[in-house]
Amino acid sequence: MSKRLIVDPVTRIEGHLRIEAQMDGQRIAEAYSSGTMVRGIEIILRGRDPRDAWAFAQRICGVCTLVHGVASVRAVEDALDYKIPPNAQLIRNLMIAAQYVHDHVMHFYHLHALDWVDVVSALDADPAATAVLAQSLSNYPRSSPGYFADMKKKLKTFIDQGQLGIFANGYWGHPAYRLPPEANLMAFAHYLDALEWQRDVVQLHTIFGGKNPHPNFVVGGVPCSLDPNTDGAINMEKLAKISSVISRMEDFVDMVYVPDTLAIAGYYKDWASIGEGVGNFLTYGDFPTGDTNDVSSFLIPRGVILDRDISTIHEIDLDEESQIQEFVDHAWYDYKDGAGTGLHPYKGETELNFTGPNPPYDQLNVDKEYSWIKSPRWKGKAMEVGPLSRMLMLYASGNNQAQELVNMTLNKLDVPVTALFSTLGRTAARTLETKMYVGFMRGWYNDLIANIKAGDLNTHNDALWDPKTWPKKAQGVGYMEAPRGALAHWIVIEDQKIANYQAVVPTTWNAGPRDAQGQSGPYEAALKGHVLAVPDQPLEILRTIHSFDPCIACAVHLTGDDGEDMLEVTIT
Repeated sequence: MSKRLIVDPVTRIEGHLRIEAQMDGQRIAEAYSSGTMVRGIEIILRGRDPRDAWAFAQRICGVCTLVHGVASVRAVEDALDYKIPPNAQLIRNLMIAAQYVHDHVMHFYHLHALDWVDVVSALDADPAATAVLAQSLSNYPRSSPGYFADMKKKLKTFIDQGQLGIFANGYWGHPAYRLPPEANLMAFAHYLDALEWQRDVVQLHTIFGGKNPHPNFVVGGVPCSLDPNTDGAINMEKLAKISSVISRMEDFVDMVYVPDTLAIAGYYKDWASIGEGVGNFLTYGDFPTGDTNDVSSFLIPRGVILDRDISTIHEIDLDEESQIQEFVDHAWYDYKDGAGTGLHPYKGETELNFTGPNPPYDQLNVDKEYSWIKSPRWKGKAMEVGPLSRMLMLYASGNNQAQELVNMTLNKLDVPVTALFSTLGRTAARTLETKMYVGFMRGWYNDLIANIKAGDLNTHNDALWDPKTWPKKAQGVGYMEAPRGALAHWIVIEDQKIANYQAVVPTTWNAGPRDAQGQSGPYEAALKGHVLAVPDQPLEILRTIHSFDPCIACAVHLTGDDGEDMLEVTIT
């Protein structure tokens, strides 16, 4: 086997991801994506009370701190035809949107920006010129020469002490970096501002869900009560705090996140034609304004776009067993029916069969199994999920705000509509949808206040809480649009216990290996054709992979066969 360029682990992500690139000179001829942890959390859910599933499933990930909880309770509610009150729907929408805003800002500044921003170059910046640049972009209060001088001094202290810390191990000075020093200093300052900002905005989850990470949920509604006059409930003081949090989100998104994205993108317009991927896009839809299962009420539509054709939206049926299937031909799992089998999640199997190499090893044997991630397909086709899929679906379905934001961005950057399908388009889509969702939050908050003033304080439906009222067998799917894309949990309930549980997560869709037909997953397809300026510093690979915002922990779900710890890591 010929040698490949290997990036392992890919850093600034959640979990463990290995990328192998088969090189043709400095160009990537083929790429291979491998999740290197084992999947298995579905196994420990078997036999448990379905109402408790969310508390286990939510621990699939520590970054998306509520999405698996939401998908899990929605799965049980779907199986039992369990309706939730309007207030509960509004509170869930607020919590989900807050996760989007928090997660996307965190991703841009703390996980992805360093692929475009040369932090060390900021030492050459003129703070006064940086202030002029920042003030030309927005009215953000922290844009004075003195503020940027303080940030430059802080950075110099880090570097002079040889303690770059969170900025260590970057490819500083790489020729693919293009921002002038002043833009780098501005981005560095906003990186630190975002750390402070995210500490404050998570309070929305702690008020409605009791804590963050992993806020509480309950089947049939939300675990908090509404009472304007009681300290032990969500009262007017706490609601005022929620309003303040939403305002801080709006301000940072409008004055920092959106302007920074557009400013940085202007220096990397060639990336509007790099990193496309499979060209197929899928959304489950989310943010119901009515019943959870009323797809027509979703603010984010459900559908599939094929071959970049945004003139046609194809319908999805999550219960139809011939539509969504997972394949394991190149993953370390076994299906009872053997190779080439695709299983719908209702009939999904999680049977481990590791026959691969033990680290350290030279390279993966990609002709066989090479990942702990399965390969989901919709009607046999690989699909990209995530912010780009959602913005394309909103754009294609005629959403006025989405069309206005996308067209504004294309015009400002002077790039064609095909730029939407690129690494740059994927990154911009994440920013644009954040602006949309923080606006939705204000509307839901106002609706919640109106309900309270009208005397509606109900947040939970108790009708089906007694398992004796349940059917002997039931199955359902809980779906949502997590920050990283289409997420769904499928549950089968028999005799009041979980008989089968399968989660197909966004990173499974995006990071999965080749399937039985040899079709690449989105990560693999998006890397093909990249030209690396410095092959032993593969910054270009990181740019495209980070544009998806990988969450490998979600895709593999670490646990032992019996639910015990697989390993213990000691930090000395």
